[in-house]
Amino acid sequence: MKAWIPLLLRLCLLALLIAFLTNPLWFEPLLKPLTQNGAPAIYNQGSLMSLAIQHLRTVAIATAAAIVVAVALAILVTRPVGVEFLPLSRSLVNIGQTFPPVAVLALAVPAVGFGEKPTLIALFLYGLLPIFENTLTGLTTTPANIVEAARGAGMTGWQRLLKVELPLSVPVILAGIRLSVVISLATATIGSTVAAKTLGEVIIAGLQSNNLAFVLQGGLIVAALAVLIYDALSALERMAAKRMGQVAA
Repeated sequence: MKAWIPLLLRLCLLALLIAFLTNPLWFEPLLKPLTQNGAPAIYNQGSLMSLAIQHLRTVAIATAAAIVVAVALAILVTRPVGVEFLPLSRSLVNIGQTFPPVAVLALAVPAVGFGEKPTLIALFLYGLLPIFENTLTGLTTTPANIVEAARGAGMTGWQRLLKVELPLSVPVILAGIRLSVVISLATATIGSTVAAKTLGEVIIAGLQSNNLAFVLQGGLIVAALAVLIYDALSALERMAAKRMGQVAA
């Protein structure tokens, strides 16, 4: 019975999130006490559902790009031909973590203009490190006996990578992607300062008008999305680990 409680709580959270995004006026009585001087309790300068979808779209594009680059770099530096590039690769993926997101946006706007592009650049840079490091860990900790067995079976280096090393590294790589996605979900809100369409619009509108209801609903939507996506990726990671454990056995 207790095992069902976390799942039930997640389903309730998902149902509440969908209900709020599709029918936010249902929740107006709960948020009204947080407003002042007759200000609206529900964000009325755009569709919350549309902003949530655009927020997720921006995060998905940036994360997909980060996965391609980070995994490719990790593969390169774990091959004999690219091992000397490991320090350089680490320096490159650490760039995003060196500068605060606002600084990255400020540097990107003069080059690519306002809108979604500078936000994508910031999220891409911020998402590289956890994916790269986890992929690197996964590839370098693959059981040596399994790799040797694959080599003894006549597999080439690329065949071992694609059929043995990467599949066994999937759970660790997914953990890095999970961390990257959660970071990007929160960081994407800052993109609204450079005219990107994200849920940050709701928070910024609340801060500008001193409307706590706007700030709360924007923050809670982002938090709910982060929790649900984190849990979904965690479940996927556990499934992959279980499957790889069966294959290794």
